[in-house]
Amino acid sequence: MNSSLDTAALAKFAGLDSLASQTAMCTHARTYRDLLGFLPHRVESRLNFTGGLDSQMLNLQERMRTHAMSTPHIDPKTVQLMLFGMLLMDGNDAAETHAIASRRAGADWPELQAVINLCFLFRGLPAANRGADILVRVAGRESRAAGSDDAV
Repeated sequence: MNSSLDTAALAKFAGLDSLASQTAMCTHARTYRDLLGFLPHRVESRLNFTGGLDSQMLNLQERMRTHAMSTPHIDPKTVQLMLFGMLLMDGNDAAETHAIASRRAGADWPELQAVINLCFLFRGLPAANRGADILVRVAGRESRAAGSDDAV
């Protein structure tokens, strides 16, 4: 398991159950990797730390997340676009994660820009600026992943 966390040190210092942490990573990390292509650092921390201290709570969190995000009423791309917009409205840096997930779910740049435009109506230029900055970073990430010489 390629973890950027020193789980052995965490286990020793915080009294984490190493086996429970590893089980949490094996059980839950894949859904994030499938959605995003990577495991966000804060999610990795939660899976390891909460998984090692209170695996029941972690399992409840993940069941609720899965239930909400896997609704039969809204397609995955729309779910991700909505989450991108909600988090952008809130000024939450996790908006970028859901912009990435939106792209992986099939959203195009005009759709993401339309979400930013809606955020602008209620949060103004700060949301528009942050949204554009997020799209620039996501485009750069995609360009680098594609091995483009014209990386953004």
